[in-house]
Amino acid sequence: MTSAGPLFVLILVGLLGLFFFGFLLVRRTLVGLREGYEDGKR
Repeated sequence: MTSAGPLFVLILVGLLGLFFFGFLLVRRTLVGLREGYEDGKR
């Protein structure tokens, strides 16, 4: 059981890191699309 603890924490941190990276990527993409759309309207 002691060896499963650190492994579980490592996997959890990895998943949280991937989720955070994906969120930032999607947010940056949406902001860029909105800015491009507003520049195209002008």
